[in-house]
Amino acid sequence: MPESPVWLIDASIYVFRPWFIRQPPVLDTEGNPVNAVLGFLRFVYNLLQNEQPAEIGFAFDTSLQTSIRKNIYPAYKANRAPAPENLKYQFAQCRAFLDALGIVQTASVHHEADDVIGTWVTQQHARSKTCQIISGDKDLAQLVGSRDHWWDYGKRAALTDGGVKREFGVWPAQLADQLAIAGDTADNIPGIPGIGMATAAKLLHKFHNIDNLLSRIPEIGLMKTAGAKRLQRLVEEHRATVLLARQLTRIYCEVPDIPHDLRRRAKDPVRLQALCELLGLTEQQFALWMAI
Repeated sequence: MPESPVWLIDASIYVFRPWFIRQPPVLDTEGNPVNAVLGFLRFVYNLLQNEQPAEIGFAFDTSLQTSIRKNIYPAYKANRAPAPENLKYQFAQCRAFLDALGIVQTASVHHEADDVIGTWVTQQHARSKTCQIISGDKDLAQLVGSRDHWWDYGKRAALTDGGVKREFGVWPAQLADQLAIAGDTADNIPGIPGIGMATAAKLLHKFHNIDNLLSRIPEIGLMKTAGAKRLQRLVEEHRATVLLARQLTRIYCEVPDIPHDLRRRAKDPVRLQALCELLGLTEQQFALWMAI
């Protein structure tokens, strides 16, 4: 019988997706919009119903302003507007619902959900467990080991480490360096101007990692690729930027004070029913959640 994997969920994207869908607001019994909550719960129900995970954890983000990456680079994710209050409310309801289901959910004040998942992956690998890393964020693909998958659940096929290599041109362990070289506009991370992900992959194919790249800069100009001398000059001029960016693109895998035991616990039927009533779910829907 195949080993049961541990499921690690980058939760926020599965709240944001239904939040951004243009549709008439659905209100809870207190008059608060809950479209994002209901969309998130559809995702959770489908995952639990189809995969029946025995061990699963959901990682959320809290305030970006307290992130360690903000201390390193104050402009990190400065292109993102703060979450409005009614979205914060919906995040709170999503987390409360998971608690009522007996499913581990957590967040860190100083680290992002990526880092929480990175810590979980490290812990699970120490147990010789395989991981299903569920996210739409390519950054998390850097965590994929030889038996793991990175998977934007319901949107695309799961990728192994070889699948990551085919998709991005580098192995998972090189992805943080690729992003540091090319930059990541989604997170407002600087890179080397004029070098994109494909060229960064070519550099890493030859030099394997940033440390080798920066210690052997004269060799860049000897590469059999168009504009090799220009590449050499760009890397030389922006070496400090690359080293800074790598601190931002690398996932930190030692987040303290997060749950380690990801086994599902017993549901809290009283709390679960109260949340179902708040969200306007029917008795039949409550029964489905209790049965899952």
